Amino acid sequence: MGVKILWYLTAPDGPVPWEPEGRWDTGFEHLQRLATTIDKLGYYGALLATGSNEVLTLTTATAPSTRRMKFLAAIHPGLLSPVKLAQIALTIDHFSGGRLLINAVNGNDATQQSFGMHFGHDERYDYSLEYWQAFRHAYLGKREAFEGKYLQLAARPNIGGGSYRRTANGNWLEPVQAGGIPLWGAGSSPPGIAHSVRALDTYLSFADTPQRLGDKFRRVGDEARKLGRSLQYGTRLQVIVRETEQEAWDYAQWLVDRTSVDYAIESIRRQLPPGEIFETYRSPDAQVQKNLETIRAGRLPPARDYEIYPNVWTGPALHGFNVLGPLSGTTLVGSAENVAARIREFAAQGTSAFILSGWPLIDEAHRFADLVFPLLDLDHGFDVPRVTRGRYRPRIVVPAAA
Repeated sequence: MGVKILWYLTAPDGPVPWEPEGRWDTGFEHLQRLATTIDKLGYYGALLATGSNEVLTLTTATAPSTRRMKFLAAIHPGLLSPVKLAQIALTIDHFSGGRLLINAVNGNDATQQSFGMHFGHDERYDYSLEYWQAFRHAYLGKREAFEGKYLQLAARPNIGGGSYRRTANGNWLEPVQAGGIPLWGAGSSPPGIAHSVRALDTYLSFADTPQRLGDKFRRVGDEARKLGRSLQYGTRLQVIVRETEQEAWDYAQWLVDRTSVDYAIESIRRQLPPGEIFETYRSPDAQVQKNLETIRAGRLPPARDYEIYPNVWTGPALHGFNVLGPLSGTTLVGSAENVAARIREFAAQGTSAFILSGWPLIDEAHRFADLVFPLLDLDHGFDVPRVTRGRYRPRIVVPAAA
């Protein structure tokens, strides 16, 4: 089974962007150059994550510099009317040749409330499901009314002749993607999974070990089959890939050496179970407990102490320093051969899409494409260029743990 490899198109950037001294100011020119790099190297697409830049604006600004990459735009439901979002999406699709994907983001209570959305946890998913149904209804140009609990769309009127008869579909663009824009997204709670199996086309999860991630995907797949649906599955990973294992782990140690203990403590506190505090929490995992004790003493453990599975690392990353266990900052570390072997292992457990990043983003996008693309069966829908820097040499693949 082929895999889709996406990169990361967002700010900030830099060699160590989670620390102020390792972070660059990244304006439009840098992001445009990043987009053209992702496109030129043959990545399937890129995630435009929520953050300082508005993702639809960033998509429309960078798409003209690209030819084939997909734009996976992370969007919270409800910030725009579903009809207005459909109109924007149709315009982007018509101008880009149907290259828009949507990452349906449900967020958390604090984020949603800061946007003016005041639904409780479970109701947030009910609203989201209805929103994306209304969005698809509008994108596909359906004229009949949409009647929901939260959203009511009146029937779209037939606009007669004259200057308003602009398209074959009246005053509305025809859909470019026949089934509607594919929705990617996540949700691990029971309401989140119930929403996912009804609304999504590709279900996403932060990475774990291959077996545990595969088990999660199979549980979600069982729920989807009850509704007569099937999903694709994807994960989000950082990556440190070099020609040799030693070079990769040396670079991981370089990152640890430039990461503050304060960042580790801050990340641990966000990951603690309810009711626990950093000063007294005890992990059932002996290595994690040892790492905690070292951090409490004011030091960071060496890089290798965060490896939870061959080449799967929970060391420092922009999206968290997941000392307590794999989450948003999980990283693949190793030689090209071993990183490719782990990707194939994830694929064997059901993962078909990988959203990757490494910093600096442009440099590491080149490195990953040069070293790892030739070792993978890619399913990007176009011929991926096989251009390397001539540095590749065969390495020994570290066997997976039993």
